[in-house]
Amino acid sequence: MREGITFLGMAAAVKAFLGKVFTVLVIVSVIPAFFFLEGCRTISIKPERNARVSVRTFIATGYDNGPKSCGWKRNWLGQPVYAYGPNKGKPKAVGITASGRRAKKGTIAADTRYYPFGTVMYVPGYGYGRVEDTGGAIKGADRIDLWFPSENEALNWGKRKISVKVWIPEKKRQK
Repeated sequence: MREGITFLGMAAAVKAFLGKVFTVLVIVSVIPAFFFLEGCRTISIKPERNARVSVRTFIATGYDNGPKSCGWKRNWLGQPVYAYGPNKGKPKAVGITASGRRAKKGTIAADTRYYPFGTVMYVPGYGYGRVEDTGGAIKGADRIDLWFPSENEALNWGKRKISVKVWIPEKKRQK
């Protein structure tokens, strides 16, 4: 006579089935997100028509969203918080720039006393970018920081002295 399915055998079969269903649901929900994100990367950054171009020499370094680049750490709850400075211990929105936008390819950190948010730059070897962030070490008219998606890419960029085309929009240019 054939034995019936045991409770433990049935539980294992249900667990395996639910694991496969969960995997399919994750894949089906994640794939459309990649198409959406890809659209964000293809947004072109071009200078405004009324902007005057100039060529300036900069010390250009790379940064990413990581704790080493952006000065954050995780608190005992695992939440990102500022690691130092006047906001030490306060919640940190990782990946959000000083202008309030999400950091992405083309995001540049600069001293906004010289290059206000929205200033477009063309950096050879990096491409077009827009000033949307500031940085603790980015002070003065000759320093910029270029955003990269990973720490490795930022480190590979290194520190370069480079001639950059700069377009400061007319309405934002200081007198």
